[in-house]
Amino acid sequence: MTNSHQCTCIYPRNRLSIFVDGNNMFYAQQKNGWFFDPKRVLEYFTNDPYVSLINAFWYTGLKDSQDQRGFRDALISLGYTVRTKILKEYYDDSSGRYSQKANLDIEIVVDMFNTVEQYDRVILFSGDGDFERAIELLRSKNTHITVVSTEGMIARELRNVTDRYIDLNDIRGTIEKVDG
Repeated sequence: MTNSHQCTCIYPRNRLSIFVDGNNMFYAQQKNGWFFDPKRVLEYFTNDPYVSLINAFWYTGLKDSQDQRGFRDALISLGYTVRTKILKEYYDDSSGRYSQKANLDIEIVVDMFNTVEQYDRVILFSGDGDFERAIELLRSKNTHITVVSTEGMIARELRNVTDRYIDLNDIRGTIEKVDG
């Protein structure tokens, strides 16, 4: 056997896809009081020479088609595939206020399953319990799932079905956005 063949046998499960629920992560970062750098996120999860990044998706809601244009362009230049949806306004009976929401959970799950043959590992940046069933199904296909979120914002159901949970604050030093 050649060394290169041995490497693929020893590390067969290192094709990685990253899915970032942008709106969910915005609130998690706001709660923590710091923001992560999308470039540093890619670097952190691909610093192992045996890891091959297959896809990186970023999902975000927009006020209008020009909203966050510079940020979206920067994500694309880093290699992210950016999926967007225009925010919808909802009236909240309990608070008596209007709020805006763009639920991109379906888009995330569709992309996860549409690309499932391409990766062995998933990093999901979200704390949303709506992903519980999708994660169960991906794990049944021998996909290793890591969820990244923060305490108080990760649903118990999601944390329960994942292979690994990483709190944003535990990796802050390596992914935090630094000015300069």
